[in-house]
Amino acid sequence: MLRLRPIFPALSLLVLAAPAHAQSAVTGFQSPSKNIACQYFDYDKQNVLRCDLSVMENKPRRPADCDLDYGQAFEMNAKGPAARICHGDTVMDKSLPVLAYGEVWQRGGFTCTSGQAGVTCFNTDRRGFSLARAKQEMF
Repeated sequence: MLRLRPIFPALSLLVLAAPAHAQSAVTGFQSPSKNIACQYFDYDKQNVLRCDLSVMENKPRRPADCDLDYGQAFEMNAKGPAARICHGDTVMDKSLPVLAYGEVWQRGGFTCTSGQAGVTCFNTDRRGFSLARAKQEMF
């Protein structure tokens, strides 16, 4: 019986370890403090924006139905409400461009503004979130 071995075993591990939101080109931004990062994804014409915080002063209790991390990741579609999500990956990426205070970022039905008080993003329904180290709100 012939046994095949992977030629590049380390590469196969990298593929398995890729985050769920992996895509070829990273699109998004990070706050000037680098505490908030947001990435845009286009899944079969369904636009998604996800923003993560690396440090929070108040982390909410993880729901019983979440076996992964909870509290510091927020996601929304181009229409409908935003949600705090259960997640096993992150969109924090040091290669993302910095969205300077007062600047606006727009893509796929999302608008985000960076300010000294944090980052606020909303979709075409004007639903979204405001994120900061001290407080996170969905609207």
